Amino acid sequence: MGVSHQAQVADIGAGTGISSRLFLATGHPVVAVEPNAAMRGAAEAWLAPQYPQFRAVDGRAEATGLDDASIDLVSVAQAFHWFDTVAVRAEWQRILRPGGQALIYWNSRLLDASPFLVGYEQLLLDYGTDYSAVAERYQDDATMQAWFGSGLRGMVQLPNVQYLDLDALRGRLLSSSYAPQPGHPRHAPMIDALQDLFAAHAVDGQVAFEYQPRAFLGTLD
Repeated sequence: MGVSHQAQVADIGAGTGISSRLFLATGHPVVAVEPNAAMRGAAEAWLAPQYPQFRAVDGRAEATGLDDASIDLVSVAQAFHWFDTVAVRAEWQRILRPGGQALIYWNSRLLDASPFLVGYEQLLLDYGTDYSAVAERYQDDATMQAWFGSGLRGMVQLPNVQYLDLDALRGRLLSSSYAPQPGHPRHAPMIDALQDLFAAHAVDGQVAFEYQPRAFLGTLD
């Protein structure tokens, strides 16, 4: 299951490069595959000056544009639920070298682990513009086990808690695609509701935002 520091990583749906940087920092060469030009440009501006082993390409999960058998590890952070899971399997089999692996992982927000999180979920349902359609509900463990099949080499779940003050909580909310932005009629009522939720649950000026990171690693036999 081990991956050497020289292993070539393809970070699929890399966005602005947050996940790419994790691999670069441990010495891996990384090619970021990202179809959004603005996000891809942000990743290049941030990472290319620091890491000569980084490059970004315009591509999709189902059509990466990468060479056959050129990748040792496909990495997908927070994006697999957007993909055509049949098409990506064929594409990743094409770009992976013999014995290459796929790593798929999410930092899943817990929906009901505390009264605060129950209230936060209700706030999104009440004010989110299209939250029900794009909610953070990812493939479950059984689905991922079936997708990897006999190639699954390991899976793990870990605890993760962020402690956020009101400004950080507001920023976290507004970074979500389904949060109405300033000027939208739901924006001001949503912020008022968020402030009330924070006031009801904060301890020492912070609330606990709990996640459950889940990761799946395996070959695509």
